[in-house]
Amino acid sequence: MKRIILVGKPNSGKTLLFNQLTGLKQKVANFPGVTVELKSGQFAGYQVVDFPGAYSLHTLSKDEQIAVDKLHEALLDDNTALIVCNLDATRLESSLVFGLQVQRLAKQHNKALIFALNMIDELGRFGHHIDTAALSKQLGSPVYAISARTLEGIAEFKTALQQDAAAASAIPELSDLRPDAASDLKQARQLAAEHGIKDTVVLKNQNRIDSFMLNSISGSVMFLLVMFFLFQSIFTFATPLMDAVESIIAYIAEVLTEALGPGVIHDFINDAVFGGLGSFLVFVPQIMVLTLIIGLLEDSGYLARAALICHRPLSYFGLSGRSFIPYLSAHACAIPAIMAARTIESPRKRLITMLTIPLMSCSARLPVYALLIAVFIPDIQYLGGLVNLQGIAFFSLYFMGILTALMISLLLSRSDKIEPTATDMPFILELPTYRLPHWKPLLQRVLQSGKHFIYRAGPVIFMVSVVIWVLSYFPAGGDDLAHSYLGTIGHFIEPIFEPLGLDWRYGVAILLSFLAREVFVGALGTLFGVSNADENVAGLAENIQQDGLALGAGLGILLFYVVALQCVATVATLKAETGNNKLVIGVVVAYGLLAYLLAAITYNLIG
Repeated sequence: MKRIILVGKPNSGKTLLFNQLTGLKQKVANFPGVTVELKSGQFAGYQVVDFPGAYSLHTLSKDEQIAVDKLHEALLDDNTALIVCNLDATRLESSLVFGLQVQRLAKQHNKALIFALNMIDELGRFGHHIDTAALSKQLGSPVYAISARTLEGIAEFKTALQQDAAAASAIPELSDLRPDAASDLKQARQLAAEHGIKDTVVLKNQNRIDSFMLNSISGSVMFLLVMFFLFQSIFTFATPLMDAVESIIAYIAEVLTEALGPGVIHDFINDAVFGGLGSFLVFVPQIMVLTLIIGLLEDSGYLARAALICHRPLSYFGLSGRSFIPYLSAHACAIPAIMAARTIESPRKRLITMLTIPLMSCSARLPVYALLIAVFIPDIQYLGGLVNLQGIAFFSLYFMGILTALMISLLLSRSDKIEPTATDMPFILELPTYRLPHWKPLLQRVLQSGKHFIYRAGPVIFMVSVVIWVLSYFPAGGDDLAHSYLGTIGHFIEPIFEPLGLDWRYGVAILLSFLAREVFVGALGTLFGVSNADENVAGLAENIQQDGLALGAGLGILLFYVVALQCVATVATLKAETGNNKLVIGVVVAYGLLAYLLAAITYNLIG
């Protein structure tokens, strides 16, 4: 299949253009370096490949080197029919520097190239227009004005793209372009001065806002408020949706179990399916709300500024401002966050960031937190419901994970075992313009986060729930849980968890949760479901309260999950990204021992 490759600098709307062409719902972030891996899709019988963003063919960072290496490979491939170079209309000069380099490279390999002048909707806000015909003539390659966000010019671009790809002609001779960086910069400046919008126009409003947002005092206060709002919203805004999901699950369970009548099938549906998957699904709204808030921060342009604000304090702990973005992303899932850490220029800071990312509380730990908070923290609200005590507890757990990560980062930064020969790279970050979020792709992203969470965790939880149910149901038919197969296993490992104030049931749930953190809730749902626990989180929490779980033991579990390394998939990703098996194994053991110690101390102090 013939191939169309899409290149451009980070934060230029390239990935969103890719989504519009292929129909794929890829994540579009408003900060540099998000597309580290290649993504591909189909368009009009062609394979469209989205290459990682790069500022120049003369690379400084690892992600840029990946992009350039893959670009060279693609240009040597006879199946590559066309190169689409995405330009940022609001930053024409910097885009053209890279675009001219790609154009010359395409000429050397006799490949056709066109330019997609993206973000023209932003130019309209400032009353500016670019003469694409004149720009195309001067560049010697077609230039198409589009907005991948508002779809302006997209239909015409798709038609032209098919025609240009079908023609697959070599780009015209460009005798006026000399193969040196100075020539590229000079021509880019000339073209930007003639066709582009003045920087002062774009930066006027941006600087006015940044004078407040990036101020050492007001910016810090705003940052803390934004982060606090983010975690508060997980409880405040998601609660009605969670209640609705609980009601639906309870209704379906009631209808099915009544129709089936008593027996093994009844017990399987009620205890295995709804005791496991049922109690898990109620947390999907919280994950979607978290994704929505982070998406708003990304699309508005604030997230890159948060990284800038965090650079100085993070540098005290041996990290970079770029570490903030993987850290924040890790609150959704650690696996893409570890891969996003590739964008950190310094090898030493990159490795430290990767090793401490698992300490961020991912969405898989969210069900565990929510369940135990519901058990021990009363639902007390303040300021008319805008702030509640459970939300504060939730924020505290996330803050503790962040604080632990920073302390360990400080220790690792002072170790001579972490990339001792590596030299630090400068911190460089391009701030995007402030924009209003485009709701359609944002909502698509939110829906995808829920679907991804269900598809990733659902099968694991279902299998674990079935296994737990079988082991707990037999040989006594569910009448004697303590003497079931599961009880036998649980009693065998119970001495390990007794210093934490936990019995065999919690030991089994913790052990199984290393497959996936959210399995903890599903496992407890099944275990307590055998004892007639309700299928929703409120019912499960009530059963745990009645069962008499000690406060110290419950808080110990929370601290255990704050520190203990995440699922086996995270460990595998760390091994693949770092290439250091011994270091990863050491980190896994160290985090596990620290988590166990904190849980034991908490139980013995509080009881």
